[in-house]
Amino acid sequence: MQKYKDRHKGQRCFIIGNGPSLRQMDLGPLNNEFTFGLNRIYLIFPKHGFSTTYFVSVNRLVIEQCSQEILALTMPRFISWYARDYLGFAPNLFYVRDPNDGTLGFSTDPGKRIWEGATVTYVAMQLAFYMGFQQVILIGVDHSFATTGVPHKVVTSTGNDPDHFDPGYFGKNFRWQLPDLEASELFYRQAKQYFEDVGREIVDATVGGKLNVFRKVEFNTLY
Repeated sequence: MQKYKDRHKGQRCFIIGNGPSLRQMDLGPLNNEFTFGLNRIYLIFPKHGFSTTYFVSVNRLVIEQCSQEILALTMPRFISWYARDYLGFAPNLFYVRDPNDGTLGFSTDPGKRIWEGATVTYVAMQLAFYMGFQQVILIGVDHSFATTGVPHKVVTSTGNDPDHFDPGYFGKNFRWQLPDLEASELFYRQAKQYFEDVGREIVDATVGGKLNVFRKVEFNTLY
């Protein structure tokens, strides 16, 4: 992990969420950017002709059901320590550990610990901070789900997925946990403060996103 400390100091990156809004975007320009992909983002790679610079996944249900797909990826992958039994050890595979102490934290040294923060997006933010990125741009972080219920409850999909960019993302028979949007916002505000305290920023270029924590920007104005 130490080799990634300030590797991208002063540069910008994109954290790509998996919301349906990605279907409204031309992601081609991201081929020349530093990017973090989350969970099953690789389903979009063939359509747009690029893969992300980094990959992050910490949800054990996702890792369990997609282990072979994750192992087939070649970019540096940051995975929850608690799901290591599904992937084992391999080149470019780094495990990160949540302290599991119920605290609202933000890690400046992911090699020691990292907070999962109710969303994998928060993990990517901490990694981006550690790598020294000056600006982090969010896309596909819709922060809105058609499927509702008790946060963190494990459900099994009965058909096409309306909440992500691909209907097969959490398709029929896929087990997943319902989101906790309120908790996610608490952690996002923590990330915002950490970045701003050192003169860096997170901005939100999600098309039609419902998250109101970060400054909004238009994706097309970034080029």
